[in-house]
Amino acid sequence: MASKRDGHGIYGCLSPAEVEAASIQPLGRDRSRQFVSAMLRRVMPRAKPDLLEEKLKRHAVVLNKDGKGARAKRKKKKVAAAASSSAASCSVSPASGRPLSSRERRRLGLFDIRPENQRYALFLPLHQLWLQYIDDLFGGLKSTTRSEQIQMKMLKADLHGAIITVEKSKCPTYVGTTGIMIQELKNVFKIITKDDKLKVIPKRKSIFTVAFGGFVSHIYGSMLCMRSSERSAKKFKAKGSVDL
Repeated sequence: MASKRDGHGIYGCLSPAEVEAASIQPLGRDRSRQFVSAMLRRVMPRAKPDLLEEKLKRHAVVLNKDGKGARAKRKKKKVAAAASSSAASCSVSPASGRPLSSRERRRLGLFDIRPENQRYALFLPLHQLWLQYIDDLFGGLKSTTRSEQIQMKMLKADLHGAIITVEKSKCPTYVGTTGIMIQELKNVFKIITKDDKLKVIPKRKSIFTVAFGGFVSHIYGSMLCMRSSERSAKKFKAKGSVDL
C-alpha cells in the first residue's frame, strides 16, 4: 500500500526511511554531473574532453534543425525589418521588401521638389561642382579641342548643375528659358530660373545650349530621351537631327 509522502502522493520525494529500505543511493548534484559526463564519454568516445564540458555548460540543445520554410520566414522578417527601418529613404517597399517602381515613386512624390527648395541661389554650389566635373571630364578645355569631341562627350555627360538654355522648341513659350538643370527624368528637364521658378521642359522637339569654359554646346533633346544612367553607357552616332 502506497503511503502519502509530503502530501504529493507518488510524485513526492522519498523519505530517508524509504530510501534506506529500498537500498537506493540518492544522487546529489556532483554525482549527477559525473553520471552525465560518463554517459557522454560512452556515447561519444572520440569527442574531446573540452567539447564534452562545453556541452554540459549549455542550457538548451536544438534537437531538430529548422527547415527551409522556417529559414525563409526568418529571412523575410529581416528584409521587412530592414525595409521599415529605411522607410525614410523610400527606396524599398516596406510591405514586400522590393525596390519601389517608378510609378510608386511618383505616387509617393519622391520626384517632387518642395516649394521652399525652389530657389536659384540654393543650386549655385551645384553649378560650381558641375563646372569642376566638366573640366575633369575633358581633362582641361583648350581652344584646340575639337567641337565633335565636345559634342559626343556632352551627350553622355551628367547635366545636373549645368546652366542650360532652350534655344529652339516646338512650343514657342519654352524658347529662351534659362536656368540650372536640377533634375533630369526620361523625357523632361527640370530647370530652376533666376527668378526662382521651376520650369519643366520636354526634351523631345527641343534644342538646348550649354555654355562652359568659353564653349557653347548645342544638344538635341530628342537624342537624350532616356535616363541619365542609360545615356552614359549608350553609343551615339555622329549624325544630325531633323526634329525642328
